[in-house]
Amino acid sequence: MSYFPFFINIENKHCVIVGGGKVAFRKAEKLLPFGVKITVVAENICQEMAGLSAVTVRQKSFQYEDISGAFMVVTATDNRELNRAIYQYCQKRNILINTVDEQENCGFIFPSIVKGENFTVAVSTGGRSPLYAKYLREKIETEVVGNSDKIIAVLSSLRKIVKERVHDEPTRKAVFARIMQQCIDGEKAVAIDQILKETEA
Repeated sequence: MSYFPFFINIENKHCVIVGGGKVAFRKAEKLLPFGVKITVVAENICQEMAGLSAVTVRQKSFQYEDISGAFMVVTATDNRELNRAIYQYCQKRNILINTVDEQENCGFIFPSIVKGENFTVAVSTGGRSPLYAKYLREKIETEVVGNSDKIIAVLSSLRKIVKERVHDEPTRKAVFARIMQQCIDGEKAVAIDQILKETEA
């Protein structure tokens, strides 16, 4: 099965993580930078999870009412029967669900993520090889990230100017491509006026 890589705004959405161990903690760590509101439900809570001030912890046995109104659910328990039951419950109610290490009980899977201030890159092998997805992520971190946040900020700040002054779509793309290349090459200033004059000539 192949998974389509949706990028969904989860800021202020309600996520319930069933399970309080280190695996659940790692899932919470991945989600928190995106502004999601996390509630953890588990009888046993690991020290790392307990130390996350942004997470609401309910130290109790799981009940289905715990996921009422949830936008998404992550199950990270060692009880396969419970995991399967929660998956079926969520599927019937169109709640997004991920079951750790049980792909057959997943409506979505966690990609390997590279996140900057202005960009996010997600790498997935469709659950076939998380190890290789991690390798690709590390390659991206090493070879691509660099000044990406600054480059994106520059390009974003110039979008309105270019759109106002260049109405032809192919020409506009060429202008953005030249600006981006200047940023990548490390030039101190983007000579936007010069680029536009050359384009308009």
